Amino acid sequence: MTLALEGIRVLDLSRLLPGPYCSMLLADLGAEVIKIEEPNLGDPTRWTPPHLKDTGMVFLNLNRNKKSLTLNLKHPQGVEVFHQLAQCADVILEGFRPGVVERLGIGYSVISNINPRIVYCSLTGYGQDGPYRDRSGHDVNYLSLAGALGLTTDERGRPVIPGVQIADLSGA
Repeated sequence: MTLALEGIRVLDLSRLLPGPYCSMLLADLGAEVIKIEEPNLGDPTRWTPPHLKDTGMVFLNLNRNKKSLTLNLKHPQGVEVFHQLAQCADVILEGFRPGVVERLGIGYSVISNINPRIVYCSLTGYGQDGPYRDRSGHDVNYLSLAGALGLTTDERGRPVIPGVQIADLSGA
């Protein structure tokens, strides 16, 4: 059976939940997803318990059906390898703070010259520009800003943080 996204190659630079969840859905639909992680650290969910054979189970779930590559994007050789991968990619998914990919030399302006047909997706909490662009983007921040925490309170009326990262999953 042919899946809807077979033949599509995605370079996934994201970490934690929203980006990896998004690329998991793409991989589940048949895309070839190459997860790119920094040396020595990788995605923090790799180390977050509970574990199965020394790997975080959340990491295993979010990164199923993906290939994995360690690449140092702070080193010129790592950037060159990324540029080579970008030549034959269809999609780049990144979740860095605004300005980081430009400093690394892998932003849209550079990559679109290497591959004009690239779809470049930047997952940020508050966008690339605007008054909140430099704020940390985490699920509880979005829920609070939207007023949703006031809808879920305990018996004393204090906000209760939902057990599911609603905004992160919805944003993916």
